[in-house]
Amino acid sequence: MKKLISIVGTRPQFIKLAPMFYFKNHNFIHKIIHTGQHYDFNMDKIFFQELNLPDPDYHLGVGSGTNLYQFSEITKKLEEVLLKENPDCVIVYGDTNSTLAGAISASKLGFKLAHIEAGLRSHNKKMQEEINRIITDHLSDLLFCPTINSKKNLKKEGINNAVFLVGDLMIELLKRVENSVKERQEDINKKYGSFILLTLHRAENVDNLKILKNIMDSVSFVSKKYYTVIFPVHPRTMKQLKLIEFDKGNILLTNPVSYFDMLCLENSSRLIITDSGGIQKEALFFGVPCITVRNETEWVETIESKTNYLVSPLDPNFSSNLLKTVDKIIDNRIPNSLEIIRKYFKFFDSSKRIYNVLEDMLWVW
Repeated sequence: MKKLISIVGTRPQFIKLAPMFYFKNHNFIHKIIHTGQHYDFNMDKIFFQELNLPDPDYHLGVGSGTNLYQFSEITKKLEEVLLKENPDCVIVYGDTNSTLAGAISASKLGFKLAHIEAGLRSHNKKMQEEINRIITDHLSDLLFCPTINSKKNLKKEGINNAVFLVGDLMIELLKRVENSVKERQEDINKKYGSFILLTLHRAENVDNLKILKNIMDSVSFVSKKYYTVIFPVHPRTMKQLKLIEFDKGNILLTNPVSYFDMLCLENSSRLIITDSGGIQKEALFFGVPCITVRNETEWVETIESKTNYLVSPLDPNFSSNLLKTVDKIIDNRIPNSLEIIRKYFKFFDSSKRIYNVLEDMLWVW
């Protein structure tokens, strides 16, 4: 029996981890290391409870801090755990500080490394996530790509071996919970009526107070013209919002919500405005039009399919661009969203495909 260790630390990683535990493969012992990168209850424990994930075998308790602080603390604490557990393969997910720290730690210690969600590129190296992705991909022994485009990105960088197109774990989980989410749509509509959903958390949007104020004032204008904007606020975003004055308009600020509650809000919304990578995919899955407040996105499939629109917060005309885009797409649900998902992501059984590769490769190595 082979031993796997998954290293996670953020909400999107908990979501990607879940299908790996739902799919039962008795040829593996699978343990979890939680770095503690997300440490708030609404960002952490509630996800494990709601997703019915086992408690982590190890919790490193890193907490908040700068990128380099988190990275150094995670690598320092990972060394002892990985040497003790001696895994046959370390699995990292996505593009966070936990991903990079896990990848470098596993590589330095001589353990096999698998990267789930490999090959994504925004082509903007000013983004911490882009740096994390590139380094992790070039260190990995197994690369699990969610889309054809991500596989092509690796080929362009000279990575051709042990690259596998497996689809997206988040999409697999969405298929699993889809019916339960849609059953709650009527309740959400009764509670909130018609609304727009807003999420913001990326450093380039929330750490620059001038940009953050411009985004909030612009969204406020949208809320006055159309519908109430529901804004579940990330803890670090809330900290920054307290430093600025902005027109609240018809924006309803709430605490962070659970995974399932967020999906219900997404499915019932008339429009989603976000800077999240995962929510771009979730919006497409539910057929909800989406605006991404960024200069670029790693999920180019959502742009190619014209289900997601980029509006750059750095553009001097951001406010007018945002309103024009809202005018264009609000209330226009996407009728063939699952066809688009299948075209770009191919599969709804990613966890099975990943385990099949792990079985084939780990017994050969």
